[in-house]
Amino acid sequence: MRRTSAVRFLYGLNPLATIAAVLPALVLLVFVRDLATPLAFLALSYLVLLVGVSLSIRSAVLLALVIPGATLVLGFGFALWTDAALVANTPPVLQIGAWTLYAGALEIGLATGLRLAAILALSLIPGLSTTGPDLVRACVQQLRVPYRIGYTALAAFRFVPRFGHELEIIRQAHRVRGAHRGRGPIASLRRWASYLVPLLAGAIRHAERVALAMDSRAFGAYPDRTERHLVPFRTRDVVLIAAFWVASAALFTLFFPWGLA
Repeated sequence: MRRTSAVRFLYGLNPLATIAAVLPALVLLVFVRDLATPLAFLALSYLVLLVGVSLSIRSAVLLALVIPGATLVLGFGFALWTDAALVANTPPVLQIGAWTLYAGALEIGLATGLRLAAILALSLIPGLSTTGPDLVRACVQQLRVPYRIGYTALAAFRFVPRFGHELEIIRQAHRVRGAHRGRGPIASLRRWASYLVPLLAGAIRHAERVALAMDSRAFGAYPDRTERHLVPFRTRDVVLIAAFWVASAALFTLFFPWGLA
């Protein structure tokens, strides 16, 4: 696991704890339709992320620009798709010819955009504080997932960056040799077609090396394996889950977005 501090506390938690903490809110946010509830969870998620993790430049841009921008774009887009007959009793905001954009449509669209943004921000809490190997180790150690399934899935997942690396090497080799120069869709298709065979050959070689490495370590020979890196479930994990559940229940109770029948 990553080294943690008193401030960046999310790195020192069990990955299953961060997932369990946000899971009820993620599920319930699907069914809310107001503006205040997703906005409150969005603020809560930002607060936890700013305090609990060390943000890279990419993560900071995602939080500061991408999520707010996507919320506005999605909100306006959903407002355009809203049936005008449902919100015809609200004040008009924009009118172009026979088409009218009502305030109710904007409210519905913005509520939908905020709901999606809150779900994404909550998902970033475990996403930015958890590594793939630690998540697999936690699933094997706490959830009793068979290690044959967990570590096989992890090995398959690690093929993706490997493919990207090999593709970049193949493209550089083609550029050095001056192969398939030219512009236009036909030249682009030829370039990509020429990448397939060496990329497939590299993938087969990598798969063989991984299979030999797993065989040499007697992978799958015994029902259990000794773990070198333990990912324990401690009191701090229970505290996080309880605190986040209490905060989520308080927000849902405060705003109660489902109304009373």
